[in-house]
Amino acid sequence: MGFKCGIVGLPNVGKSTLFNALTRTAAAQAANYPFCTIEPNTGEVAVPDPRLASIASIAKSKEVVPTRISFVDIAGLVRGASKGEGLGNQFLANIREVDAIVHVLRCFEDDDITHVEGRIDPVADAETVETELMLSDLESLERRVVQFRKRASSKDKEALTVLPVMEEALKLLQDGKPVRMMLAGIAPEDLKILEGLNLLTSKPVLYVCNVAEGDAATGNEHTTAVEAMAQQQGARTVVISAAIEAEVAQLPDAEAKEFLDEMGLDEPGLDRLIRAGYELLSLITYFTAGPKETRAWTVHKGAKAPQAAGVIHTDFERGFIRAQTIAYDDFVTLGGEVAAKEAGKARDEGKEYVVQDGDVLLFRFNT
Repeated sequence: MGFKCGIVGLPNVGKSTLFNALTRTAAAQAANYPFCTIEPNTGEVAVPDPRLASIASIAKSKEVVPTRISFVDIAGLVRGASKGEGLGNQFLANIREVDAIVHVLRCFEDDDITHVEGRIDPVADAETVETELMLSDLESLERRVVQFRKRASSKDKEALTVLPVMEEALKLLQDGKPVRMMLAGIAPEDLKILEGLNLLTSKPVLYVCNVAEGDAATGNEHTTAVEAMAQQQGARTVVISAAIEAEVAQLPDAEAKEFLDEMGLDEPGLDRLIRAGYELLSLITYFTAGPKETRAWTVHKGAKAPQAAGVIHTDFERGFIRAQTIAYDDFVTLGGEVAAKEAGKARDEGKEYVVQDGDVLLFRFNT
């Protein structure tokens, strides 16, 4: 199980350059004019995880299979998108299809690359996009709330359950705040209702500050301003130079490491971006290992063992009996499954077990 992140932002902020670097392709045309991305490009990349190689080495696996993440490069938005300006309608429809928003902000100065609004102000750019998303949500929710209020007045059970969540979301939008501010501490049943509304501003956001090569390691005054804005929203930021990522993507691993060292960077921006994305969506990784293959799987934090089994195959979840569970540290320290069993570190867990990040699992199930 992976997840899909939509790369959004104003035109000419580096979205397509970042997408090309992430997917190691030139599938998206990176050009210095608005709307060079007309159809959303989707690319999948492997999630880098050093634990995978360690487990595979111990298990003597013939194949190593990482989990994957999808990125969608979405056409640039302009002011008035909620009313159909530019490619607004298409932009908004594409965002509805993703799980999270990776919002690229221009935090670099370059006279050769035009800015659609004629100035470099990433906080204002973020507000432009956020405003368009909120206006779209507001229009959609105001229309639906009228219908649900009528149904609630007739004691319709569904309406009575859904309406309080809708009205809380509507109040936030009317106050100029995104719906995702409801997510902190929301009850699970209300979260399910909110997800069903599919509001644009309910999706988690990661701000990516695209900086010049010289600012990749330290950031700059623009990234500082974005971080302050994100902190107020309870959002996260990642500082990346799309130009560096584009270069690194074309280099062999050894040369890429040398290049990153010269730039004062410990790792590619892709790694930081994916980790931030995992935290954004509360995702964790578990592993299966054997002579045939070692594979990484992704589940939401809090998933129970049968749900984790279902990621491999629905039959595993339906017929779940138990899961042999070895913590990653025990698997590596002790030297594999047999040694972990001998040391009493391989546990049989039942249906209520909550999977932990790094667990090495072997499922037993009825066919």
